[in-house]
Amino acid sequence: MSEDWQTKYGPRRVRRDPPTLEEAIFAAAGITEDQEAQAEIAASLMGMDYEPVLAEVKKTTRIAARTGTTRVFAGEQGAQRAIVVERRVIRKRVVT
Repeated sequence: MSEDWQTKYGPRRVRRDPPTLEEAIFAAAGITEDQEAQAEIAASLMGMDYEPVLAEVKKTTRIAARTGTTRVFAGEQGAQRAIVVERRVIRKRVVT
């Protein structure tokens, strides 16, 4: 689909921003623990060369290890979460 398309409500446009390097590394860290694999994934997401991304991954890992930062992904594998959305209808009385 092209960037702009026509709907019955008017033209629509999708804004496509590539992820930042930090976001790409965070996403790669959620997939694998291997630093080289993280660098490959982040580099492919960013469209960058492998070497500078690998250096940034190693730097990020060192900083996280030094500060004791851990990432926890909550939830059990395969467990479904129930989400309930309720809408209250407020009826206003119209005085004429």
